[in-house]
Amino acid sequence: MSDVLLAVDGISKSFPGVKALDNVSFAARAGTVHAVCGENGAGKSTLMKIINGIYHPDAGTIRIRGEEVQIKNPIDARAKGIAMIAQELNYVPNMTIAESLFLGRLPTKAGRVDWGHIKREAKRVLAEEGLDYSINRKLGSLTVAEIQTLEIVRAVYHSADIFIMDEPTSSIAHKEVRALFDKINRLRSEGKAILYISHKMDEVFELADDVTVLRDGEWVSSRPSAETTPDRVIAEMVGRDLDHQQYPKEQVPLGDVVLKAEGLASDNLFEDVSLQVRAGEIVGLAGLVGAGRSEVVRALIGLDKLHAGHVEVDGEPVKLNNPKKALDKGVVMLSEDRRLAGIIPALSIKKNATLANMKKVVYGGYAHAREEQKIVDEYFGRMRVKAPSTEVKIASLSGGNQQKVLLARWLIAEPKVLLLDEPTRGIDVGAKWEIYRIMTDLARQGKGILMISSELPELLGMCDRIYVMSSGRLTAELERDQFNQETILKYAMNEIEVA
Repeated sequence: MSDVLLAVDGISKSFPGVKALDNVSFAARAGTVHAVCGENGAGKSTLMKIINGIYHPDAGTIRIRGEEVQIKNPIDARAKGIAMIAQELNYVPNMTIAESLFLGRLPTKAGRVDWGHIKREAKRVLAEEGLDYSINRKLGSLTVAEIQTLEIVRAVYHSADIFIMDEPTSSIAHKEVRALFDKINRLRSEGKAILYISHKMDEVFELADDVTVLRDGEWVSSRPSAETTPDRVIAEMVGRDLDHQQYPKEQVPLGDVVLKAEGLASDNLFEDVSLQVRAGEIVGLAGLVGAGRSEVVRALIGLDKLHAGHVEVDGEPVKLNNPKKALDKGVVMLSEDRRLAGIIPALSIKKNATLANMKKVVYGGYAHAREEQKIVDEYFGRMRVKAPSTEVKIASLSGGNQQKVLLARWLIAEPKVLLLDEPTRGIDVGAKWEIYRIMTDLARQGKGILMISSELPELLGMCDRIYVMSSGRLTAELERDQFNQETILKYAMNEIEVA
């Protein structure tokens, strides 16, 4: 199919101090996957929110099947056949599957909600999709991938023709990714148009029929995927060539052990975990989703309780019962979920950056605003945060820039050890390189880094050593000359006998 289903023409949008979109145009054909690529802050999310009716454009037009439309709000977008599956899934944990399928569209009969119809339809839809769920199951008991699947099922049920998928694989495992791709291919075969936002070039070139690139709010290119390459797309995204720069790893002299953990265990989460990190060393923690990696670092920082084992920082036995004690001992953690356990959306960049470091700006009974601004300006520059000022709300920043601010928060505390849980999740190629550069600088300064990542090339490119976990236990410790993706995967799936 080649008919244009959705066309945007000359779309512009400004926010205070920022021009998010400037005269952007592209068209998505029925029966195709159209990838939209760009760095964080390129305007992708703003454009998708305009198409979904969350924002209104300052200029430009949107056409569906050739007819110009005004999309007033997300409900209006849904009525026009547009469905958006956001990167950060929004759902009501205590709502049942049946209720969620009809959210915002509850059928009525004689002035009352027709629960009988809802239950019958929910059973039928789940059966047709081959989903073996109870319709009374609560959303809070489902995985991210399962909730994502239900979002797609709901959109199909309500006759959506245009699907917006924003980083849909950022929080799901490899097996679930393959299932998602099968669903996307089915939607394509049914004549739907899928707008697919991803920073993962392998996904883009496996799925996409067409690729549009945005940079700094402006349109750069739109062409069939067969007529471009990953390197060309990346160069267009960032405006520079990142070849041979993707992993700016440097070998630095290693110092003493700054973090040592022996025999760590937490009920039903992990057991007998022993590891260590030296000054100047970047150590990876690899494994599949559910292996227990995040649980280990949460316990190290005092968020979860340890039931066995002991921890040393700089050779001193410590009990890190909570994040405050960990911070006092020089151990900090960057969470994998920056929205849930990172940023305070309503606060400014400045307040988010100094949140964990109030002792440096509040002393003698006074808050020292000039000192606070001086500290934040220093890290604002070092981190290369893209924002009009430190006074804007952090929620207005792209994911990559939010991540830089969170890193600044912990670096202001001058830690000895950084626990980084998926530090580059959901950020673009250019922003990833900036995070890698910061990590390299920290290693050069003698900081110890323990990094969790689900992206094996990232671990191979940045780490000095890698521990591998499977089902809550360490299955391997690999030196750099032993690094190999296949070997790590085999240990992660526990397919190699551990000596």
